[in-house]
Amino acid sequence: MFAGIIERTGVIQATRPRPSGRQLVITAGDLFAELPPGASVAVNGCCLTLTEHHPTGGAFDVIPETLRNTSLGQLAPGARVNLERSLRVGDRIDGHMVQGHVDATGRVVAIDTAGGEWLLWTEIPDAIRPYIVRKGSITIDGVSLTIAAVEAQRFAVALIPTTLEVTCLSERKVGDPLNLESDILARLVVSRLEQLLPEGNAGRGVTWDTLRESGFLR
Repeated sequence: MFAGIIERTGVIQATRPRPSGRQLVITAGDLFAELPPGASVAVNGCCLTLTEHHPTGGAFDVIPETLRNTSLGQLAPGARVNLERSLRVGDRIDGHMVQGHVDATGRVVAIDTAGGEWLLWTEIPDAIRPYIVRKGSITIDGVSLTIAAVEAQRFAVALIPTTLEVTCLSERKVGDPLNLESDILARLVVSRLEQLLPEGNAGRGVTWDTLRESGFLR
């Protein structure tokens, strides 16, 4: 488990083909020094396993499933990535509970810096549409963020100066892919409600109308 609070950014030193997938070699100073092989690290929001220590970082194997469902397969040497080690019992959770399991990739559709704000607008993939709510939590490339606005096909997060400084999100441009993980609590609530909906309504998804018709809201 992670909290979505980026500890450091690293740099892709090399990408190497593997019999099944690809290996990422990441320069990250001493961030991995105390971690044993097999430890979990979130790389741009993807939970990966440390397989090798290097003098200035480490290596991670990325399986084809992860390459298909995240943006990691598009990383090239020189690219910066957001890094977070897994939580320890007793750690403060300053973000929200993050699994490192990417639900979908979305693309940046607009960046609004008017009025001194930095709003990053992202398309809403169908896979996470039910979980995108204003003031809800979302993880974007491993960063725990609060959804500031929701429209029909896109949502926005507001990035504070500290987030822009210590993560890679300031480098994102319109059209860039983003790894998205929805809030696990939202997923559990929606999943349970869908199971409770009467037959005939479940396929319509959880909406205000289906909840009212089913008697959950009065």
